[in-house]
Amino acid sequence: MTSTRTITVSGMSCAHCEETVEDALLAVSGVESAEADRESESATVEGDTDVSDLVAAVDDAGYDASS
Repeated sequence: MTSTRTITVSGMSCAHCEETVEDALLAVSGVESAEADRESESATVEGDTDVSDLVAAVDDAGYDASS
């Protein structure tokens, strides 16, 4: 079942940061789309995946994430 999840992401300061976070999220199995927004310090993800996998992917990319 596809769902939309929003996670908090801190540490993004530019468009490249947003792209890095989006790429990290898109690499997670089950993710269909991802959009990061540095101004709201969040990322919205559509797909069938566990939120802990999303947080781990963003953390691995060098940013701080929480659900």
